[in-house]
Amino acid sequence: MDIAPVAPPPGAGTESIRKAAQDFEATAIGQLLAPMFDTVDTAHGLFGGGSGEETWKPMLIAEFGKHIAAHGGLGLAAPVMAAILRMQEAKQPSTGR
Repeated sequence: MDIAPVAPPPGAGTESIRKAAQDFEATAIGQLLAPMFDTVDTAHGLFGGGSGEETWKPMLIAEFGKHIAAHGGLGLAAPVMAAILRMQEAKQPSTGR
């Protein structure tokens, strides 16, 4: 599951930066959850296994990551947002008054 969040456009507002940071956290959480789902053998269950499950499992994991990030997550979004804001401030030309 190699889903990269989209970087905010230059001069982006705080809301779009917050969204990018939350998307990053959701992707990170999805990457952490993926190995857990690989260890579950559902092939012998009544509704498990098959190519359909393998096709939809990455999307299910991504949605779990988004849901967890939207409801507090692991606390990654705030430091990522702060780092993005620091990088934007560093790129701003100084007014030098």
